[in-house]
Amino acid sequence: MDAEKIVQDLTRRFSAPLPEFYNRRIVFWHDEDQKFESQIDDLELNNVKIIKLTGSNQFAVKKLLTIEDTTSNYLVYCPISYDSPEKNWLINIELYSGEPFRADIYTAWMDEIGLVQSPNYRELIKRYSKFFNAKDRRNKIIAMADKIEKPAHIHLAVMAAICGVKEISPNAIIRSVLEAGLDNDENSIYQSFINYEVDTAFWQLISQGTGYKNTSLAELAAHILLTATTRTMNKDNLAGLERFISIPHQSFCFDFVSEWIHCDEYDSYRTLAEAIEEELKLFNRFNSLNIESIYDTEVFPCISSIILIKLMTDIKNQIIPSELILTSNEKRRTMLWYKNVSCYYEGLIAIAYMQGFFTDHAAGFHIAETKEIWKAYTSDYYKMDQYYRQFHCAFQKSLTVSNDMLDDLFKHVADKVEALYSGWYLTQLSDNWTSVSGEDLEKHGYIPDIKRQVNFYSDHIASADSRIFVIISDALRYEVAVSLSEQLRRETQSEVSIDSMCGIYPTITPFGMAALLPHNELTAEIKNDKLVVLADGQPTDSLNREKVLKTANEDSVALQYKNIIGMKRPERSELVKGMNVVYIYHDRIDDTAHNSETSVFSACEATIEEIKTMVRIIANEFGGARIYITADHGFLYTYSPLTEDDKVSKESWNGNEVNFSRRYCIMRGETKPKYLQPIKFLNGKTEFLAYAPKGNVRIKTYGSGLNFVHGGMSLQEMVVPLIDYHFLRNDNKQYKKNKSQFDTKPVEITLLSANRKISNMIFSLNFFQKDAVGDNRKAAVYSIKFTDSTGTAVSDTAKIIADKTSSDAQERTFRCNFNLKSMQFDSKEIYYLVISNEDENQIPKREEFQIDIAFAVDEFNFF
Repeated sequence: MDAEKIVQDLTRRFSAPLPEFYNRRIVFWHDEDQKFESQIDDLELNNVKIIKLTGSNQFAVKKLLTIEDTTSNYLVYCPISYDSPEKNWLINIELYSGEPFRADIYTAWMDEIGLVQSPNYRELIKRYSKFFNAKDRRNKIIAMADKIEKPAHIHLAVMAAICGVKEISPNAIIRSVLEAGLDNDENSIYQSFINYEVDTAFWQLISQGTGYKNTSLAELAAHILLTATTRTMNKDNLAGLERFISIPHQSFCFDFVSEWIHCDEYDSYRTLAEAIEEELKLFNRFNSLNIESIYDTEVFPCISSIILIKLMTDIKNQIIPSELILTSNEKRRTMLWYKNVSCYYEGLIAIAYMQGFFTDHAAGFHIAETKEIWKAYTSDYYKMDQYYRQFHCAFQKSLTVSNDMLDDLFKHVADKVEALYSGWYLTQLSDNWTSVSGEDLEKHGYIPDIKRQVNFYSDHIASADSRIFVIISDALRYEVAVSLSEQLRRETQSEVSIDSMCGIYPTITPFGMAALLPHNELTAEIKNDKLVVLADGQPTDSLNREKVLKTANEDSVALQYKNIIGMKRPERSELVKGMNVVYIYHDRIDDTAHNSETSVFSACEATIEEIKTMVRIIANEFGGARIYITADHGFLYTYSPLTEDDKVSKESWNGNEVNFSRRYCIMRGETKPKYLQPIKFLNGKTEFLAYAPKGNVRIKTYGSGLNFVHGGMSLQEMVVPLIDYHFLRNDNKQYKKNKSQFDTKPVEITLLSANRKISNMIFSLNFFQKDAVGDNRKAAVYSIKFTDSTGTAVSDTAKIIADKTSSDAQERTFRCNFNLKSMQFDSKEIYYLVISNEDENQIPKREEFQIDIAFAVDEFNFF
């Protein structure tokens, strides 16, 4: 600062209004480097006396200022540096004058940044003068000046500026350094630390926070991750790696890792963790442990693969650890690495449920009455079909995931699934069903005392006193419809029930679609070498269905989903205007399966979503309140190829077949084909005879379509679903009366633990899901953490996926582990447990807590 500028600044100081109760101004000019000592004798200020301290005149100056002259303004030039305040005889005058002045570059920088002019700040600015010597670097500090609350923060601010982060957070600084590489010489950020002489402060920060005492970035990374691992894994499992572990610093390391893992950009962490896994051969170490020892640990990504390898290897070896599968999934599904392997877990959960079903029915299926088997299937047995579908949806997803370690093993799991489903379930259930139902089907062509598909229109449509919509989805089998009905019940304001009907034989589209139309009698005839189905003499193919509907009710219309969905709202609303009966035909499952059999279960999932969309269109755009959802038939599907033993030859047919496919045959004449079950066809009022392969056997023929089939007499093909959907508007009397029963809400969780005082850095709390998922209660995801009164998090964040469907309250409990951050806690302050629904705009729940930790880690005080 030049002499003219010094005079201007001092003049401004002395000319400023005096503070209240002050009658003069005393300014101390500190110049420890004595840069301006030669100029002080020539300095002149109006109405200001100038005194120069020499080191031996302090007493005289003190006497002058306090006794001899108490009214004049003084500039006290101080070129002296004191080791401690006690040696400064004028310290009391300096303190009450409150007017320090400096004219060096450090003072200018401090003023520019907005720092208080204090010796401690000045010392650090001077220490890092090489850094502060550039305007752009000072601007970075200026941007975070509001966060600099004490001199120690200067160290952090300089490191943060070099790292390019906007917060003076130790976690953010350490993370940025590690992201730049683990080789000290190649790490650009660390080399900048050295260049600007902040590397010593960095390692002091590391020492206090993590307990690491050396200066290797590679060792530091291993130290942090392994110390964090001891939070969730017994340290005995890390024997031989003690040099990387500091238990007293466990809290900081775990908090650091947890924060990095759960940020939006975690790829850099994965790269780091995998490098440490390889360097320390952690895969082999963790692979030698049992699953229970590692499934709580999220620090290393390899653990996800290890758990799955162990579970799949057990299944490959004919052991299905159902409980361990479910427990492992519960432990892992809230962790970061789960989403990369979720399809494998979904598949394992399905086989765990299949194994549970097998255990419950290990004795096989031995029901003696047809009606009772039907009842058992629609209430229980269908679940095995659901589990099989769920597995293969997961299996198809896995084929798009590149994971060399798991791919082949998961295919072995698929083999076990086939053995359970095709080799046991389908074989034994179909044997029981065929032996019991054969007589009824031969005599009647249907199952007595079971609602029939051919009566659908007369039972539900003809007598309706309001507008009716019917969605008919080709090949929507019963188990898929159950999933659909559950989702409709949860997701819409409605009353939903599901029933079943005995499908017409053969269970193929021409007959099933005809059965759902109004008619007194269905017949079949050969036309143009093709077997066609007639309703009271009228054709029932897709082009003629609306005509058949209009014979019963003129105000009827038949529409195609694929056409409706692409229309604008006014266009599709116009189609149903004035119509009392609206049939909407949907074809996703059957159409997909005939083109790609392996995609059939994905098509089932798509069908559920598309029908839900159609239901919303009907309710919200068409004004419909009553909707029936049904199908023309079901289907059989097995993933594994069939053997020749699973096929029956046509040799005994003598060319009398009129129409046939892999699961049915329509014949004329007195032919009695071998190995086929006779079924009464169209009430016997026809020249044709019908037959079906027994069990899961297919009729041998050319072409594709061996795995996905329908047309036969299995329960999966004959049980036709019927969903009765009532949309409840807000003015509906039933809705008003039972509003809480129909309003869809996410399930809630509540804290079970009674103690509201925390005395450990690591602790667990129990939570309870108040309602089971189902009906009008949907699953929810909750984030749970502790905060102070300002809302600042003081713990890590736990996650609960509240999706339990069990009616047993004990099975709807969750235990969450929490880790407090490394900081001071005030036992007199109130802290809050905050429970937030991640998917809903709800006000978070807050529970008051006291945190009283005797030896909590203080904030960083290493300078």
